[in-house]
Amino acid sequence: MWNWKSSRAWAAAPGFPRLRWAVRRLLCTYSSVDGRLVRAAPPWRILFFGTDAFSQWILQTLHRRSSLQEGKLLIERLEVVTLPTMKSGDFPVRKYAKMNQISVHDWPYFTEHSHFDVGIIVSFGALLSDALIRQFPYGILNLHPSLLPRWRGPAPIFHTLIHGDQVTGVTVMQIRPRRFDVGPILMQQECPVPPRCTSDELGVILADKGAEMLWSLLKSLPEHIENKWQQSKEGITFAPKITVADSWVNWEEQTVEELDRLHRAIGSRVPLRTLWMGKTVKLMELVDAEETPDLRAAKQEQFIPGTVYFQKESDVLLVRCKNGWTGFKQVVLKKLLSAADFYNGYLHPYFQGSAVFQNVARFQTYTPKTKFFKRPK
Repeated sequence: MWNWKSSRAWAAAPGFPRLRWAVRRLLCTYSSVDGRLVRAAPPWRILFFGTDAFSQWILQTLHRRSSLQEGKLLIERLEVVTLPTMKSGDFPVRKYAKMNQISVHDWPYFTEHSHFDVGIIVSFGALLSDALIRQFPYGILNLHPSLLPRWRGPAPIFHTLIHGDQVTGVTVMQIRPRRFDVGPILMQQECPVPPRCTSDELGVILADKGAEMLWSLLKSLPEHIENKWQQSKEGITFAPKITVADSWVNWEEQTVEELDRLHRAIGSRVPLRTLWMGKTVKLMELVDAEETPDLRAAKQEQFIPGTVYFQKESDVLLVRCKNGWTGFKQVVLKKLLSAADFYNGYLHPYFQGSAVFQNVARFQTYTPKTKFFKRPK
C-alpha cells in the first residue's frame, strides 16, 4: 500500500532533486517511435553505407565536421558499411575510413544495429532488406544527386549532362526495401548546371550541396521525418548504369551538341569510341564546339557522316557528324596518338589519291551483332 509519509520522506532525500533532473533529461532526450524508446534529439549514432568517390566526399564532410564539433554534439558515433575490397583495390569510402580510424563493416552486414539511430546511404549500389531498414529507429536516409523523381537509378549525374538538363539538384529521402529511389522526400534543393561542366565537376558541386543538406537535416531529424512528402507520380525518368555500349558514336544520328554532352558526361570513365577499318578507335580530348575549325571549303563528299579530315594548323582531327564537324586532339589505336600522329601513321596514304580512297578511310558507326537463336521445338 502506498504510504504518503514515506513518499514525502523520499522526495526530501538529498539525492532526489538530482534523480528527478536525470529523469526529466531522459524523457526530453528519448521518445517513442513504433513502440521503441529512441533518441528524440542529437547527438545521433550513424551507420554510413557508401562506396565511390561521391559517397566518400559526403562521408568526409560529415566526419570532419563531427570531429570539430563544439558545445552541443550532432554526431556521437559514425561507422561505415561498404562493399568488400576488389582486385583493383579498395573503394574510396573504405580508403578514407581506414585512413581516419573509422570502424568499417563489410557488406552484407547482418549484425544487430540497435545501437544506431539512423542510417545514411549514398551511391551504395545494393538493395537493402526491410528487416535491415527496420532496425534503425529513424530508418535509412538516401542522398540522391537529382531532383527526384527525375533520374531515378544509379547514374543520375551522367544522364543529367547527356540530356542537357540546365537545372538539377539533390534529394534526401527515406529508402524503401528492395526498390531504388522511390521513398518519401525529407529535403530537396535545386542547383543550376554550370555551362560545359563535366560529370566529375558536377559531382563535386552536388556532393558539397548534399553534405550541407544532410548536416542541416540532422539538426532537426524528427521534424523532417514528420513533415516528409511523397514523390510525384509525374516526371519520372530513369538513369540506368553507363556501359561501354553507350560510348559508341553514331555519326549519322548524333549531333555536335549531343556528342559534346556525351563526352563531358562519360568521357573521363568510358571514352567515346568508333570503328576505323574494323578496329576500335577511342576518341580523346574533344574540342569545344565553339573552337572547332570551320571547314567551309569542304567538298560535297566530305559531308558524309564519319568523314575524317586532319587540320594541320590546329592539330585537330575533324569528324563529320549529323549536323556539323566535331574535333578531337587525341585518339587511342593500340596506343595514345596525337591527331597528327594518327594522320601521319594511318590516314595519310588514303588522302594522296581520289575521294574514293578517302571514303574508305571514314570512321564507321558500330552496329552490334545480332544473335540468332533457334526456336525451341
